[in-house]
Amino acid sequence: MLTSFWQQLTLSGLTPEQWRAASLIHRLLAPLRQWRQGSWLLRWGDWLGLAIVVVIFALAPYVSTTLIGVLLLAAAALWILLTVTDEAGIGMTPLHITVAVYWGTMVLATAVSPVRGAAVSGLIKLTLNILLFLLMARIARHPRARTLLILGYLLTTLPVAVYGLRQYFFGATALATWVDANSAVADVTRVYSFLGNPNLLAGYLIPGVMLSAAAVFAWPRWVPKGLALLTTTINTLCLILTLSRGGWIGFLIAGFVLMTLLVQYWSVWFSPFWKRWALPALLGGAAAVVVLGVISVDSLRARVLSIFVGRADSSNNFRMNVWAAVLDMIRARPILGIGPGNEAFNAVYPLFQRPRYTALSAYSVFLEVMVEGGIVGLTAFLWVLVMIFSQGWTQLQRLRTTQEKQGYWLMGAIASITGILGQGIADTVMYRPQISTLWWMMIAIVASYYPALALGGNRYAAPKTFE
Repeated sequence: MLTSFWQQLTLSGLTPEQWRAASLIHRLLAPLRQWRQGSWLLRWGDWLGLAIVVVIFALAPYVSTTLIGVLLLAAAALWILLTVTDEAGIGMTPLHITVAVYWGTMVLATAVSPVRGAAVSGLIKLTLNILLFLLMARIARHPRARTLLILGYLLTTLPVAVYGLRQYFFGATALATWVDANSAVADVTRVYSFLGNPNLLAGYLIPGVMLSAAAVFAWPRWVPKGLALLTTTINTLCLILTLSRGGWIGFLIAGFVLMTLLVQYWSVWFSPFWKRWALPALLGGAAAVVVLGVISVDSLRARVLSIFVGRADSSNNFRMNVWAAVLDMIRARPILGIGPGNEAFNAVYPLFQRPRYTALSAYSVFLEVMVEGGIVGLTAFLWVLVMIFSQGWTQLQRLRTTQEKQGYWLMGAIASITGILGQGIADTVMYRPQISTLWWMMIAIVASYYPALALGGNRYAAPKTFE
């Protein structure tokens, strides 16, 4: 019975490709598919999509959110054009279905929002991000395109992290009060690079560390492996120097997840002894290094200990007061919330806020989802997470049997998702476009491994446009 429930929860028996092939709407779009066959530009549609996505990630740390929005519109328009002219057999996955359900709950939350106009703005932003996810999931089905997509992001992290290290050595002006003035590390430089906020920079670099670490094993030759190792080192150092406690939590969670997946992936080659002790030895050694670093470095120790002092730390106290107000907001509208987006939050939060504790968000991803979409929205969000990890684990075990190099990207994506969620326990930088695009990129990578049922009967066929 439990197995049956799990299969239903994870949509194991669903075949979206067959549903699409029998769809009336799909048959009505047949003339558009014929037009596409004669279009020279659309023959390269997926490559064009890859170029747009790479440009988005290349510019994200440096440009305004307005320009990112324009690029997201271009990506959305291209996905719609490619999809309505696509052949049957290349369609949705179960993960796509749960993302669509989550989007649908936010549409309902917008419809009943007490600040509907503000919620519409948030819904538009969410929709653009989901359409970007759909385009990336389509592109990443081919291993070469997936690798180029990840490479584009990793190459962008290098100048961002290098500039962050430069700020540490040569100093940087604090653009906000990021550390308690009474703290022992009040005078320590917190790097923020081009992103203007150390917490935002930490969240941006978590996937960079995980994917560059995966690249050490995924890239075949020594020179690329050396570049991947260098990128991992620089990104890790810069992330640590942000002194972002949420970023550190996300980094540690993601790192432990990645190491666990690597050991499990390689265990087919282990002797019985190492199958039993490899994971405890690796995780224990990593934990020892972390503890030693915290004990040895004063600034690290001070920041870590500040997590546990409760309201004695001003940042902790601020978050606790915001969370108390957010819980009141949830109690006021528990079913479908106030609608998505920071504008809706800013319109309603002042009615519940504690004196002197203004806030732009809930400072917790899970509270933010619940205040925006209520219990229904949170349930849909958790369903998406269940599908991500279920589908990711299933496909990883399939790749493990042949020790496919592409499996390392899947491990890096899963670890990145857990890391972003880990930081999101007490922060909401995930909603900033520099990170929200990465969040949906990681989910798209997981979705891209779903074995597509092609028309010719080859269950693992790649898109024709990349062959």
